[in-house]
Amino acid sequence: MKLNRLWIVTAISASMLGGMMGIAHAEADPKLWSVVKEAFFAKRDIQEVDFIKIEAPRRAESGAQVPVTFSYDKAAANGVDIKKIYVLVDANPIQLASTYHLTDLLGNFIMETRIRMETDSYVRLVGETADGKLYMAKREIRAAGGCGGTVDNDEAAVRAEAGKIKMNVESPVQFGSPNQAVFNIRHVMRTGLQRDLVSQGFVPAFYINKTAFTYNGKPVMTVDVGVGTSENPYMKFKFTPDAPGKLEVVATDNEGKVFSQAIDVKG
Repeated sequence: MKLNRLWIVTAISASMLGGMMGIAHAEADPKLWSVVKEAFFAKRDIQEVDFIKIEAPRRAESGAQVPVTFSYDKAAANGVDIKKIYVLVDANPIQLASTYHLTDLLGNFIMETRIRMETDSYVRLVGETADGKLYMAKREIRAAGGCGGTVDNDEAAVRAEAGKIKMNVESPVQFGSPNQAVFNIRHVMRTGLQRDLVSQGFVPAFYINKTAFTYNGKPVMTVDVGVGTSENPYMKFKFTPDAPGKLEVVATDNEGKVFSQAIDVKG
């Protein structure tokens, strides 16, 4: 997937949405998917399946913080080995919310996180195998106002807080079995589509763009994070440590800053 496709589909969808951006709770439009699919997966077959799932409220309380759970059941997949999962929100101005690069240390992929939604939309998970086959799940969610609007932040405070990480693994740890990890990083996650409350000019995008998790130096999961991820990115997932060791995360933002944290995992 090339970055230029992201901007192409943004422009197309913006023109298609027209006045919808200011209307709360318009019905999700299934016709948007043909445009999004062509931009990101041109002429490639995508099979809808049950072994990839999205759990989410039918109607979110806030478009800025939409709780979702993504999962991929390896046993139910009958040998389909998903290596990458794209999260797309059809009606967002920038549709690609994040991309998860998976490893065997995750086992069955289960991710609790929060996304942004500008208006009612289908949210889609598209899983890709190493040989390029695509599989999809979708869910309609009603939400509004998560990508644009105005911001009134103390810039010094925003910069001082950015990059502070909290991470833990729930105890007791069971080696050789899935264990739950929780990651949270403080960051305003500005989309580039928000306006300054006073000047009404667009506030530049400022967001975490990657998180890479390792255990004892081995990759666990890498996430390409987009502005469709909510403020203060949160990820709750399971991984399988085989022995005591160190869980580490390195996060970067779109300005090139690097933030890291490491915790010891003991039995």
